[in-house]
Amino acid sequence: MVTRLPRSADLARFCQKLNRVKTLEDDMMETSFNRCLTTVDLALLGIGAMVGSGLYVLTGTVAKETAGPAIVVSFIIAGIASLLAALCYAEFGAHVPKTGSAYMFTYVSVGEIWAFLIGWNVILEYMIGGAAVARAWSGYLDAIFDHRIKNFTETHVGSWHIPFLAHYPDFLAFGILLVATAFISFGARVSSWLNHVFSAISMGVILFILIMGFVLARPQNWGAAEGGFAPYGVSGIMAGSATCFYAFVGFDVIATCSEEARNPQRAIPRAIAISLSLATGAYILVSMVLTLMVPWHSLNPDSALADAFYQRGYSWAGFIVAAGSICAMNTVLLSNLFSLPRIVYAMAEDGLFFKVFSRVHPRTQVPVVAIVVFGVLMSLLALSLDLEALVQFLSIGTLLAYTFVAASVIILRFQRSIGATEPKEYESFSDKLHLVGKEKSKSRREGGQMKAFFEPYLGFLADFDPGEVVTVAVIILMVSAICLSSILVFGQNQLHLPTWSFALLVLLFSLAFVFSVVLISVHQQQQSTQTFQLPLVPLTPALSIFINVYLMLKLNYMTWIRFSVWLLVGLLVYFGYGIWHSKENLREPTAHSVCARYVVFPSGSLEETVQAVQPSTQPSQGLEEMAGEEEAKR
Repeated sequence: MVTRLPRSADLARFCQKLNRVKTLEDDMMETSFNRCLTTVDLALLGIGAMVGSGLYVLTGTVAKETAGPAIVVSFIIAGIASLLAALCYAEFGAHVPKTGSAYMFTYVSVGEIWAFLIGWNVILEYMIGGAAVARAWSGYLDAIFDHRIKNFTETHVGSWHIPFLAHYPDFLAFGILLVATAFISFGARVSSWLNHVFSAISMGVILFILIMGFVLARPQNWGAAEGGFAPYGVSGIMAGSATCFYAFVGFDVIATCSEEARNPQRAIPRAIAISLSLATGAYILVSMVLTLMVPWHSLNPDSALADAFYQRGYSWAGFIVAAGSICAMNTVLLSNLFSLPRIVYAMAEDGLFFKVFSRVHPRTQVPVVAIVVFGVLMSLLALSLDLEALVQFLSIGTLLAYTFVAASVIILRFQRSIGATEPKEYESFSDKLHLVGKEKSKSRREGGQMKAFFEPYLGFLADFDPGEVVTVAVIILMVSAICLSSILVFGQNQLHLPTWSFALLVLLFSLAFVFSVVLISVHQQQQSTQTFQLPLVPLTPALSIFINVYLMLKLNYMTWIRFSVWLLVGLLVYFGYGIWHSKENLREPTAHSVCARYVVFPSGSLEETVQAVQPSTQPSQGLEEMAGEEEAKR
């Protein structure tokens, strides 16, 4: 007799595969990498990743086209928004000192498929970001020599007129990326030393800009005669904040290096705090100096700082600024090339990406295959692609990673332990009631349980397993943040909602957002004095989620189309390779990994067969064993 097992069990098992979390080793300090980076090394890596081309290009663009002198306020707001995301990274980086950054944080708390998609987007972010900086580096150097390199290439090689390709092949950008790849492959200590040199020169040039700039400052450039301090109003300040937010993208390189830090529990939070503080201060002061030296409307967006000194008659100072910008771009290149292979390594080590990328060189202790392969790919992108059309694509991947890290912090705080998402098994319902009653009687409650103060008012929530209500509340939080941001961004312009309906929807989704935060807050958190913990949880990560979602929806539709295509490619890679080669998949018992659709029972009635296996404590297992024996006999 043949009977068909229900498909619902297969579907449930498949969903469990998608949402399984990473199992961490007991000793998370054990690694095949070389733990050689100090707090200073990590802080300089973060500064190098943030204070690069943005300081020399972004400040002039935002000041002239978006905010005017009020760019100072825009950077303050953007710095606060970045701080919320950075603190989430700091908690995870100290708690989970493993390479992988947002990918790893999502894997240990949310689930496998979400972690893969985050890692997949971060890979593209670093590749395009590094290639874009290499082309900017090449263009800046070419401008110093009056575009002779460009003219020579177009004359002797030719120009291209193909969509998505550059106007001409940039061999200089290609070469500098190959050289940087070679240095990165020598090991973390060599990369760190090189980053120290370029960072020191860059910070020296910034100090020179500040001193000379305040000497040459003219307060009347902020006066009414030049348009005032905020010529574009409050809307211009907020729009400038959205753009300036991307200047701070790059601090996650510190979390990526967790596995190479000597003392990650202390070094990661300190390095993030130091680098973000210095970067924010540098952006605020430089934008202040820039708009005080010359009128904001006379700035050259392509090379604002150097051009400001040229306008004031200090050509030699402009040359120093140009040299400093090249050094700053070198630090960004090193940060991208340093981080990208480590993300790839983490995914390959977990089995979600091709295993060859998890090889670590025995002498240099770096993932040399990942460094070489992705360094060459980045060089080819810089050589051939028109990266201006893809630059906005960087923002959406970064903001998505920030959003998932913030959500992961909430989930982490309200779980019993990292990765402990499997439900408890009880022999009977009475045992479950007994254990639940015993847990409630504990004076000190574990993470995810309701606080004793709220039990008289919300007693029905105590019937759920620890962490279940929090998980549902996080989903409500994410959905309400998306809906509220959509109404704020599209409500009155694209959707043309009447004022009353716009206000009603904003109120409803705001209440849902606040309700989810309150619902999370009535539960007990994990308290740890061993590592850094983010203050004001769940409020701080909730605000970070809302800001990130709002900024994502401000991006244009073409960015979302490219993002969707890249996600589709990632899903093909995951379902074609990652889900089957995942280490978590290999850890599962054999019975769970085999999906039997038919069971052939021996001759006789089905009732007799069922009665024969009833004494077993696990009936389903008894059926599978009998089916296996029958199959062996056949």
